[in-house]
Amino acid sequence: SCRFNDEAALEAEVNGNWTPQEKALHEARLKAKAKRRVRKSSSRSESLSESLSGELADGDSYSSKGKVPVPNDRKSRTGKGRGLPKKGGAGGKGVWGAAGMVYEVEEPDAKDPNYDEVAQGDTVYATVVPEVDERELEKTVNPIVREYFEHGDTKEVQMLLKELNLGHHKYEFSSLAVSLSLEGKASHRELTSRLLRDLVGKVLSDSDMARAFDKILKELPDLMLDTPEAPQMLGQFIARAIADHALPMAFLDRYKGKVDCDHARAALDRAAVLLSMKREMVRLDNVWGVGGGLRPVKHLVKEMNFLLKEYLVSGEVKEAERCLRDLEVPHFHHELVYEAVVMVLESKGDTAVKMCKLLQAFWKIGLITVDQMNRGFQRVYDELPEINLDVPHAHSIMESFTDLCYQESVITKQLRDSCPSRGRKRFVSEGDGGLIKN
Repeated sequence: SCRFNDEAALEAEVNGNWTPQEKALHEARLKAKAKRRVRKSSSRSESLSESLSGELADGDSYSSKGKVPVPNDRKSRTGKGRGLPKKGGAGGKGVWGAAGMVYEVEEPDAKDPNYDEVAQGDTVYATVVPEVDERELEKTVNPIVREYFEHGDTKEVQMLLKELNLGHHKYEFSSLAVSLSLEGKASHRELTSRLLRDLVGKVLSDSDMARAFDKILKELPDLMLDTPEAPQMLGQFIARAIADHALPMAFLDRYKGKVDCDHARAALDRAAVLLSMKREMVRLDNVWGVGGGLRPVKHLVKEMNFLLKEYLVSGEVKEAERCLRDLEVPHFHHELVYEAVVMVLESKGDTAVKMCKLLQAFWKIGLITVDQMNRGFQRVYDELPEINLDVPHAHSIMESFTDLCYQESVITKQLRDSCPSRGRKRFVSEGDGGLIKN
């Protein structure tokens, strides 16, 4: 029936008997028929597109250019495309890239979920030490230096510094060590000079050492607030470092005529004088003296003998106390007790009373401990037979001196009672009033 209607409509068109309504209905049918053809057709031939566009030229357009969209067409439908294939022809499913493209070797990423640590070969672990912050530098270095003053082992300090990452603040270790020693004892300054000598070439360079002393010279006004003798001490440090080859000799030459600070000038002048006096010596070993336990025993015995003899002449307990403290050997104070008792045995007059007064003063201020006092007296007890060969009345003098010390609360009753006696052989007659026989 549809075919009959089309034929009838065509005959009516030929005869020219179409009404306007019939004509519009006919055009709509043609459009629907063309649309069905496009949907069913899978061909993209240009002839089909032109034929369809020709048929629809006087109708509404389905695209911006008046073309009917072709199914599975990858070209832009907005008309803004360049007409090139997507991704340059290198895209699509199962495609690795454009033909002839060469990819570089991709490094394995440890954060990749498929990363296999075993497949990467041997793993090397490196310990990364963060650089010490400038604000924490002093808190880190000061304990190392103070412990070194106790043990005196430069190799341990070298090991600790190698474990730290001081970075470009490495030179400041030397300046901090010198500043701490200026506030300490002569033995501390001697240990610091030895430390600087051993660190150069192993942990620090001579340029690092020069920077450290440059900084200390600038800080001299502040250091003098706590240590008024800082310029002279710093001059001795510089001279000792140059003699030990820790500082270059040109260090002093750099400052000639260029120093405005009076304190820095005094320090450099002191160093120059010491180096000119000791030019023939390799090292200025005696610039600080040898302090504390670093002194030879014979030297300490000699110093204590001189101290006691000077006291017997002057009678000044304070001066004797100062001299004993300067020796810095509290563990060796029993030698002072021993030497004092031997002097009493070998001397005459009021030596026993003076020595008892000195020992009593040292006992009260805690300069000589109970252990040191007992040890000194016990050494004399042990050597009394030998002393008696040179001093025939040593036993009786020893007994009277121990009684005097006990009465003045210098020694304990137990120590007094342990004093050896000669038994039946007596040198003092009961009828002579306690006088020793000639």
